[in-house]
Amino acid sequence: MKKELVIVIDFGGQYNQLVARRVRECNVYCEIYSYKTDLAKIKEMNPKGIILTGGPNSCYEADSPTYQKELFELGIPVLGLCYGAQLMMHVLGGKVEKAEVSEYGKTELLVDKTDSKIFENVSDKTIVWMSHTDYISKPAPGFEIAAHTADCPVAVAENADQKLYAIQYHPEVLHTVEGKTMLSNFVLGVCGCAGDWKMDAFVENTIKEIREKVGDGKVLLALSGGVDSSVAAGLLSRAIGKQLTCVFVDHGLLRKDEGDEVEGVFGPNGQFDLNFIRVNAQQRYYDKLAGVTEPEAKRKIIGEEFIRIFEEEAKKIGAVDFLAQGTIYPDVVESGLGGESAVIKSHHNVGGLPDFVDFKEIIEPLRDLFKDEVRKAGLELGIPERLVFRQPFPGPGLGIRIIGEVTEEKVRIVQDADYIYREEVDKAAADYKKEHGVDPSWMPNQYFAALTNMRSVGVMGDFRTYDYAVALRAVKTIDFMTAESAEIPYEVLNKVMNRVINEVKGVNRVFYDLTSKPPGTIEFE
Repeated sequence: MKKELVIVIDFGGQYNQLVARRVRECNVYCEIYSYKTDLAKIKEMNPKGIILTGGPNSCYEADSPTYQKELFELGIPVLGLCYGAQLMMHVLGGKVEKAEVSEYGKTELLVDKTDSKIFENVSDKTIVWMSHTDYISKPAPGFEIAAHTADCPVAVAENADQKLYAIQYHPEVLHTVEGKTMLSNFVLGVCGCAGDWKMDAFVENTIKEIREKVGDGKVLLALSGGVDSSVAAGLLSRAIGKQLTCVFVDHGLLRKDEGDEVEGVFGPNGQFDLNFIRVNAQQRYYDKLAGVTEPEAKRKIIGEEFIRIFEEEAKKIGAVDFLAQGTIYPDVVESGLGGESAVIKSHHNVGGLPDFVDFKEIIEPLRDLFKDEVRKAGLELGIPERLVFRQPFPGPGLGIRIIGEVTEEKVRIVQDADYIYREEVDKAAADYKKEHGVDPSWMPNQYFAALTNMRSVGVMGDFRTYDYAVALRAVKTIDFMTAESAEIPYEVLNKVMNRVINEVKGVNRVFYDLTSKPPGTIEFE
């Protein structure tokens, strides 16, 4: 059965991926395309609905991104958001001008047309997120004003007969209180989507597609132990079993016991049927990193050494039919292969395929999924929750959470300190949830310990020490683009401090990093 499709046409807005994710939360499949996509291609895709994103331009300027009028005459429902709304009005004969008063931030929306399909089960007064300097001063012919704000006379305009809707604010962001309902009303109500794109069906269909594509061929996958490569391995294993070989390079820079955990799931005694090769390359990495202190140099060495090791193992295996990768949908968009607002960048999963592997074709079973969907697929496959919900972890691992030179002793210190920190935060959060029924408001999205390059004098018992300082990092974030330091209770931090100093040899001070992003980064390097 062909899946229903809603497409997002990107005009350079910062929320293009978020719009697509919100559509998928309605259990409807969604893809992102640039505004430069030809109309014939859009017609060929036969989408159930089209959403136009925001963007930084003014639609009435000659060189601004635009789209031909015929897009709105296909008989396909179209929803314009922010710039997309203004563009719709401009192209169809309305008027857009620079506003005397710009709107930015949370704004009260007053619904004028309560019987609008967009506002079904939405309050007559609700809070939305505005971000615009232009405004729609006159709707296009055939459109009615469906909502306004104090400074925006046309916050929503609609031509219900043609199924065209223009929304000036951003329903896709969480600050728009009833935004999910509005988007659901468009996708399910206006577009008539069934909402039957669910993860169990995705897993079942993908396994079937892999079997058909691979046949009796052989597949090689570099398994890092991260969420993406682990779920890719799980899918491929369920589809083709021992036709899959996974190479797991343990560089010694993983979190405590992680290498053994990965082998426990995918190795000979694990729950998946595949060929598993573990390369214990810890000493090789320590030797390569000796004396190197600059973060980017460490990243480069760690990446290049992985390629060398993978190359050696690939040569032992010989020719394969497919090279598998854990590419996910944001990788595709951010590599400039989908959407318009992408920053073109080189990514390890998109392009730049290793020429030392003798393969005929690439296979990317997760290419259509966002990260949260990858996690859902992992649970469907029976991968343990501790692996599926593992916190973000940099490719170079602890190599960049150790300031200065990387040594075996420093890796041991940061592994032990990090383990204690995560254990105590998790325990405190679990105790709070057990008592109150909800997660604590302070619960961070990412938290870890890092090792500074600072050593100082301390006193332990009757002895003076000269040992390292550990830094604890914890942030709250929605999109990992910006972040604030999490307000972990003092008693939890105090307990972590006591345990780290008492249990981790070589540490006599513990710091808590309060830096936000920006100006800092989430990682500590």
